[in-house]
Amino acid sequence: MAITTTMTNSYKQDILSGTQTSADTYKLALYTSTATLDASTTVYSATNEVVGTGYTAGGATLSGFTVTLSGSTACLTFNNPAFTSSTITARGCLIYNFTQGNKSVAAYDFGADITSTNGTFTVNFPVAVAATALIRIA
Repeated sequence: MAITTTMTNSYKQDILSGTQTSADTYKLALYTSTATLDASTTVYSATNEVVGTGYTAGGATLSGFTVTLSGSTACLTFNNPAFTSSTITARGCLIYNFTQGNKSVAAYDFGADITSTNGTFTVNFPVAVAATALIRIA
C-alpha cells in the first residue's frame, strides 16, 4: 500500500466538466501509512484514516480556495489546515469535495510518518507555483 502525491484522474474530468467549483466545500482527511491513495482514488473513504485525539473522521474543512497562474500553469491551493491539541500520526492526506459527494481532488504523501503529541499538526501545502503546486494544470 502506498500514498502517491497526485491530482486524481476523476478530479481532472470533474474540473473540465464543471462538476467541482470554487463554491463547493473542500476537506482534507489524514491517512496512515497503510492507506492506498493515488490517481485512481475517486472518493473519500474512512479506510486507514488517522484515529487520535484532536482529529475527527473526515478531517478539516479547507479555507482560502485560491487559483493563481504561474507562467502558463494554473495552480490551486488552500490555507494550511491545522489540528490543534492533537496526538496523531499521519503519512499523507486526501483533499476531497464534500459538496459533491466526497469526490477526490488530490492525494499528498508526506514522505514519512509525521507525529504530533498533544500539539498542533499542520499540513503545509507546497508553494503554489508551476514546479511545486500540489494541484496544477500545465
